[in-house]
Amino acid sequence: MIRETPFHPRIAALNQTGLWSHWAGHLVAEKYQMSEKFEYFAVRNSAGVFDTSPLYKYRIDGADAERFLSGVMARDIRRCRAGRAQYTMWCDDRGHVVEDGVVLRLSPNEFLLTAAEPNLAYLRGLVGSMRVEVEDVSDEYAALAVQGPYAGRIMSTLAPEAEQLPYFGLTNAKIAGSPVVISRTGYTGDLGFEVWIEREHAIEVWDAIWEACAGLGVLPFGQIALLMTRIEAGLLLIGADFHSARYAWNDDQRDSPIELGYGWMFCDLAGDDRAFIGRRAIERELAGAASRWRLVGIEVDWQAWDRLYNSRHLVPPKDHVPEQGGMMLYDDEAKRAGYASSFMYSPLLQRHIGISKVRPELAEPGTRVQLEVTIDHRYDLVDAAVTRLPFYNPPRKTA
Repeated sequence: MIRETPFHPRIAALNQTGLWSHWAGHLVAEKYQMSEKFEYFAVRNSAGVFDTSPLYKYRIDGADAERFLSGVMARDIRRCRAGRAQYTMWCDDRGHVVEDGVVLRLSPNEFLLTAAEPNLAYLRGLVGSMRVEVEDVSDEYAALAVQGPYAGRIMSTLAPEAEQLPYFGLTNAKIAGSPVVISRTGYTGDLGFEVWIEREHAIEVWDAIWEACAGLGVLPFGQIALLMTRIEAGLLLIGADFHSARYAWNDDQRDSPIELGYGWMFCDLAGDDRAFIGRRAIERELAGAASRWRLVGIEVDWQAWDRLYNSRHLVPPKDHVPEQGGMMLYDDEAKRAGYASSFMYSPLLQRHIGISKVRPELAEPGTRVQLEVTIDHRYDLVDAAVTRLPFYNPPRKTA
């Protein structure tokens, strides 16, 4: 049975298109406006509000909670003090990524872990004799993201505690008299906050936030606009840019954190005494430079793109709706260089951009590659260049 999020009465009233998709068994809006670009530009120029309630949420607490997470998570949770959040991932014993998520440290012994896929049985199976409880609280909490340059202004109006909140910081607060946790996190690559609300208070908190947005050009935004912003931000999506090692059929469907660009998580591995899952494999990969891929961005040469389509008497398309899958990349010798796993035309940057994996020797920014596109049922190649991620990284995000 498809479920509704706690905010559904409000988002259904705002959804002018009636277009819905499914996320973790919940109805979510594909787009609210007739053009998702309205929502996208609201996020980039004012602010947008996104219902992120379908995320899986796990409460992990107990005297050994930190020790448990230290052995499961690839990133050292001990460096995340109470009142902070941490982006992290967890791997299998061969060093392949199982999933990624954000962990909020609510107190010294209590954590809230978010994930896109169900992980309850997996996490509980690793507890052993440790004094820790893992509880699925996904249905107990609603979550609302406020993202964009006006997000700080909106949130500080409602909760003064949010005004001085650092990047990836979190605080307890009250909105409309209801207790909430506010974290300075998000999935758009912009200044952003996420509000974690007990389910029974969801509607009154939504109403208070929506009232604070009045007159600022704020819009609710759906899945399409979210995917647009996350590609510009170089943020990875499970099922598109990587797959869970738990469900992969072969090693071509598995990735290590190093291959996904997360080598920075292990920059102090020599001084890290944790025996976390996958550590030995990650150490071997770092020592032997054995990575198959490097995660990079690509930017298509717009003049080459236009010439290619004009030569077919076609108007060059500038499609902002993300493509997720695999668009092949080739080197100058027509050998496979890698592939673009997420691709779009960025309305803000006015470039075709892609999150891509390339052979390590081709990962230097500025390296020329060729992107395979299909025109009139024929394969063609268009020039592109490797670039660093993210494509879009405004200073306000972390200021």
